[in-house]
Amino acid sequence: MLEYSPLLLALLVATGFIAGIINTLAGGGSSLTIPALLLLGLPADVANATNRVGVFLQCLVGTRGFYNAGRLDTADMGPVLVPTLLGGLLGAILAAFLPVWVLKPMLLGSMVLTALIILLRPAAIAPPDGTPVRKVNDSIVGWMALFIAGIYGGFVQAGVGFILIAALSGVLRYDLVRSNALKMLCSLAFTSVALALFAIEGMVLWLPGLILGVGTMAGAMVAVKLAIKISQNTLKWFVFIMTLVTCSAAMVF
Repeated sequence: MLEYSPLLLALLVATGFIAGIINTLAGGGSSLTIPALLLLGLPADVANATNRVGVFLQCLVGTRGFYNAGRLDTADMGPVLVPTLLGGLLGAILAAFLPVWVLKPMLLGSMVLTALIILLRPAAIAPPDGTPVRKVNDSIVGWMALFIAGIYGGFVQAGVGFILIAALSGVLRYDLVRSNALKMLCSLAFTSVALALFAIEGMVLWLPGLILGVGTMAGAMVAVKLAIKISQNTLKWFVFIMTLVTCSAAMVF
């Protein structure tokens, strides 16, 4: 039986808070929370599953925050959710049979590509004001990008925010604030599927997951307010920096 010291639990809440901000504004927060769960002594597969509790609660708070601020495009929710949910279900099933390292090259490749696009063609990931949005039902590339993001998110979660931003901003041309709002909704959808499957398999430790969730929810609340106030250019460079940081962390772990 695991023993949780007050210091480690406080560290988990603090890590969750930082990760909640990072995940809401960009992505890659799980590169902090999964190592924190491993530090508690959780096996890698259990840490991956338990991490979904914090992600689920963070996405719940973040999605509601963007909705209350009028930044969540409710008309596009259904079409965006279909491919991500289908992908999330497939990814969660694969997670029960395949090791995490199988998708690691995909994570690194997508983050490096995202960083290069932001650096060399910033308008591709942060569309100028007034850029028309492409509907999912009219873009097979957008549909497939969301499906792939769902597979990866259902499988391992860490870094999926960058793939979703690439699909929503880069392909479908949402601005970064609305992309983050829909990103939180998509993450909530496939995380719900993955968490349910992991819970059925008995892989979730609820105490550390809920303690982590206290931090991620607080971080998401702060981040939604920041996302609405800061400029899209600032948000773009935050995404760029977090892409590089997460890419470096992924190579280490």
